[in-house]
Amino acid sequence: MSTEGTFNIPIHTPEPAPAGSIVVGHDGSKGAEDALAMALELARKLSAPVVVSRAWSIATAPRPAGWEFGYVPAMDEFTAAVREELERDAHPVAEKFPGVQITYEPVHAPPAKSLIAISHDALMMVVGTRGRGGLKGMLLGSVSEQCVRHAACPVLVVRPRD
Repeated sequence: MSTEGTFNIPIHTPEPAPAGSIVVGHDGSKGAEDALAMALELARKLSAPVVVSRAWSIATAPRPAGWEFGYVPAMDEFTAAVREELERDAHPVAEKFPGVQITYEPVHAPPAKSLIAISHDALMMVVGTRGRGGLKGMLLGSVSEQCVRHAACPVLVVRPRD
């Protein structure tokens, strides 16, 4: 673990997904939903397992179930809350692919860094787009662009369908 996070909270370096799997990033956006659908469709055709990952930080994590004002939950509680939210967000798409093996991997790390690490041994990574372009996109950086540039596996960027 490194201490690159806010307030020196350790950032988790995830284990790579199983070789031959398809890794898909899911941040709860419409683009992520499109990417998940494409990843699951490909996985069904290739008989490959899917790892659905969500990067998170303390600022983006949902409140754990036992949270009360003045109580600071443990990192494991935040991770569990992120996993529950990820599974809930992915469920409407995932239920359309009952034969595909799906695992969920919440990672306390920046999105591109976590996806690149998880997909190291994967067959493919699938990511969506949010459509941030122009100056705002250049200033913020693009997770999909970073993944295309640095991933060890092929990366499919799913653009929204009109």
